[in-house]
Parts: sequence; C-alpha cells; structure tokens
Amino acid sequence: MITPSYLNRALFFIFFDILLSLTSLYLAYSLRFNFNIPREFLEMFLAVFMLLTALKITSFFIFRIYHIAWRFFGFSEAKKLFLAHIVAYSLFILLFLLFREYFSPFARSVLIIDFVLSLLFIGVLRVLKRLIIEQTSQVSLKPTLIIGANSKTTTIIKNAMAGEIDYHPEAIIGFHEEVNHTYINNVKVYPLDELKDIVVKKKIVSVVIVEDLSQTRLQSLFNELNTLGIKDIKKYKLLGSQHDKLERLSIEDLLAREPKDLDKETIISFIEGKNILITGAGGSIGSEIARQCEEFGAKSLTLIDNSEYNLYQIGEQIKNAKLKLLSITDKMRLERVFLESDPDIVIHAAAYKHVPICEENQEMAIFNNVLGSKNVIDASIEHNVKKVVLISTDKAVRPTNVMGATKRIAELYANNVHAKETEIVSVRFGNVLGSSGSVIPKFKHQIETGGPVTVTHPDITRYFMLIPEACQLVLQTAAIAKGGELFVLDMGKPVKVIDLAKQMIRLYGKDDEVEIIFTGLRPGEKLYEELLLDDSEQETQYSSIFIAKPTPYDIEKLTNDIDTLLVTDDKVKALQHIVPEFTRKGAL
Repeated sequence: MITPSYLNRALFFIFFDILLSLTSLYLAYSLRFNFNIPREFLEMFLAVFMLLTALKITSFFIFRIYHIAWRFFGFSEAKKLFLAHIVAYSLFILLFLLFREYFSPFARSVLIIDFVLSLLFIGVLRVLKRLIIEQTSQVSLKPTLIIGANSKTTTIIKNAMAGEIDYHPEAIIGFHEEVNHTYINNVKVYPLDELKDIVVKKKIVSVVIVEDLSQTRLQSLFNELNTLGIKDIKKYKLLGSQHDKLERLSIEDLLAREPKDLDKETIISFIEGKNILITGAGGSIGSEIARQCEEFGAKSLTLIDNSEYNLYQIGEQIKNAKLKLLSITDKMRLERVFLESDPDIVIHAAAYKHVPICEENQEMAIFNNVLGSKNVIDASIEHNVKKVVLISTDKAVRPTNVMGATKRIAELYANNVHAKETEIVSVRFGNVLGSSGSVIPKFKHQIETGGPVTVTHPDITRYFMLIPEACQLVLQTAAIAKGGELFVLDMGKPVKVIDLAKQMIRLYGKDDEVEIIFTGLRPGEKLYEELLLDDSEQETQYSSIFIAKPTPYDIEKLTNDIDTLLVTDDKVKALQHIVPEFTRKGAL
C-alpha cells in the first residue's frame, strides 16, 4: 500500500478528504453556533456531511484532482480544486432548494463557512508535501544564478521547485532595465553590473543561461564567471514545443558566429524542387548538407557514401532519400547512379581528409580525392547536371601534405575542365567544429577521461566554423555561382589550438585536474592555415563569401598529369609537378 501508484494515491487522498470534510463541517457548525450546536441541528449533521462529501469526491474525480501527483501540485491544480468545490457546493445548494423539507433544520450560513474551511484544509494537504520537499531540498541543492529573465526562467524555477533538477535559484540576472529589481516566481531579478556581488553574496556555485546571447557577449560572460570560480555553467536548450533540457555550455557555443548575411531565401530558391545528389553524404559536412537540402525543399535526394554505417545513419534521418553504397572511384557504378537519379545539382563532399592517415596511405588518398573527384565532375558534365559544387579545404592553399595537394588538384580540375552546360564551382573553408576526426571531439574525450590533452605545438592556429553555418554558406555560394569560380568562405579570426584546449578544460571545470602536453607537429601539418594563395580576391554581394583568383591550367595537360600521378611510384614528385607550391613537411 505504501508503493507510489495512482490507486494508492487516490485512496490516500479520499481517506483524508473525508476526514478533513468531517472536520471542516463540524468546525463550520461550531463557528456558526458559537461552539454550542443545538441538538436539532446536530440531527441533520450526518446526512449533510455524507451528501456534501459524496458530491465533493465525485467532483474531484471529474476534475481529475486525484490524478495529480503530490509534489506537482501548483497554481493550475489549485484552480481545479477551487472549481471542483464550486461544482460540489452548487449541486448541494440545488438539492437543498429542491428538497428543503428533508434538510430541515439547516443553517445555510454553515455552507459558506464550510466552503472556505474545506478549500483551506484540503488545499493545505495538497501543498504540504511540496512545501516540505522544497524546504528540506534547499539544503542539498546547488545555489544557482539564472542568466536571463524570460519565460524560460519561469520554467527553470518551476523545475527546480518540483525537484526535477538539483539547482536552487537564488537570483536572476536581467538584461532589460524594466525587469530589474522585480521578482519572477519569488526570485529577485538583478542588473548585470551586480553579477559579481550576487555571486559572492548568494554563494553561487552554478549558473543556468536562458538568454540568447551573442558569441562575443557569451564569451565575455563565461570568462567573468570563470574568474569568479563558477565551474558549473549550463544553458537551457529547447528540444521541441514540449521538451527542454539543461546541457553543459560547449566550446561550439563560445566559438559560434552567425553569418551576417545568410540569405535563406536565395538558398530555398536554389534547392527547392531540385533533384540533388550528394557524395560523402554520411560524413559531417555531407550529412548536414543533406539535412538542409531536405529542409529547403529538395524534390529528391540521392546520397552516396562508401561507409555502410554512415549511410545507414543519414538514411534514418532522411527517410525518403535514395541511399547508394559505393565508392566514387568506381566510375561504372557512379555513372549508373547518375543515370538513375538524373540530378540537377551535385554536391561533392566525399574525400579522405585526415592528414596523417593520408600521409601514410598516399596512393589511396590520391585515388579517392583526385580520381574520385574527377569521376564525379566528368559524370556530372556527361549527364548535363546544371551545377556541381566541390567542397574544398584551406589545406589546399600552399599545401604541406598529401591531402591538401590532392584537394588542390581537384580544385584545378573543377576550375579548368571543359564544363559544357554544367556550372562547376569550388568552395574552400577551414575546420568545422565537431566534425568526425576533428580536434574538438578528441579534446572532449581526453578531458572526460582525465587527460592529458594533447596539442601538437603551442603556436598552432586554426580557423573554425560551425557545421550548419558552413553548410548553409556552401549552398548560398552555389546559388550565386556562375561556373568556374573558386569561392572562399570568411572564417573569421584564427584560433590558437592551445587556447581552445584551455577553454574546453575550463568548460568542464577541470582546470586543476587535466594537463596539456605538446606532442610535436605531425607529418604534413602546418602551424598556420591559409585560405588564399595570394591577396587577390573578388568580393561578392555577401560579405561572408569571396572569389579567389583563378589558376589557369591547360586541361589536356592536367588530365595527362593526373593519369601519370595515378600510376607513378613517386607520388610526392608527381603531386609537386601539378601543384608547384606543394612543399611537404614532416615527411615519413
């Protein structure tokens, strides 16, 4: 009987509702007659009690009062309890008026007194456990500061009061003058300039951010909180109309920057109603482009990948996509897919991208990145695809590794091939945050397992961009392309990887627990990445997108050079013949 369940809860409350109804009615009689109830009125007491109690319990069932868990009894439930009393007492009055002779004698003022007492007693019973829980739990909960005063703030406070999260809101920081020094759910709102005083005075150990802040402001806030010794920093994330959660502030949040000139209307007009084929569709970039193409109204999606698992994962997310398991180096099967899908747009994201692995496996890197790209471009031209987008990388600029050199050759081929009616463009950008094989997931794993965090060199820097941001800019770039261009995305300022590692360690609150060690530059790795071969670039109508100066290369010579590259034993020499600026570093 003590096990929590709907039946046990209902029986418990019915028992106490009957007991409290008896108490309230007897007290109402006593108050009405100054604690000296006449005998003739007492004779009707039991009948009045039984009828009124039966009406109340029935009304409680109708309003589902017995379905409410004790700890979640709040204002809306109190309103239901009030309405249930109104219904029960109204029905009693109606019965009294219809059958007055059966209730004689009866003092009608007793009913008014009993209504107030019953509502009070039964209401107090409902909130009693919640009050006890809230008072006792405050001792063990974390004193918490909420950053932001909005509807999400109310949700967090309610969740905390209900014991759903182990935080106790002590104060709120508002960003609008009109809400400062007001109260939200009995928690005071303070201006931002009182942040330090509040943290010290309230002994804050945790922070929950519910305000949508710019990357610059969020970075500044994080640094200030970190200086004040706050290590537990969470943000409120809405997962849907009915679901939300708190999650750790991430490095992606601190480095994220929304493009100032993202033009979704242009992207929609480019994608909507088109047949789209994506290579490398199971990878970080390819899968995000596939999701966005679906969102922007693509007529059909054909997704190519040589990894069965990656293809399965994206296929689970995009149910109507055609999944094609093959390598882009298999020209015959690739041609067959083009024939079946008849694409209007081809987005070529397939590539081997991990620098040390490509250094160790030069032949496969060249075979996939050069021959595979050539196959995709040739098939697109052969099948009259309207537009082809080649995803490139900053490592193609003055490459110091095999991977970068192969991507540069793909750029050269895309920009110089006889494209007939097909518009072929290349889009070059740097690292994307959180992509498979990137430094962010690696650092996360190292921190979570206690370290050490490995950085190759104290001065190494990289450009970073969020995957959705990069993919949307790729689609926007493709929309404005005319063919033959090499586009470069504005990656913002480069970030020192050592600073990135330190910041991630602080985000996990492990400043004194995880050390950073330097392992030395890996084969082919640069200290600094570049996006342009020289300073020559052409602006577009969007400040986030530039056009690099083209590099002419006779296509017949390039084709012959690629054929030689594929069969020669000295791959590095053949790569340098095509890409003279390729200076290999850290050769194995």
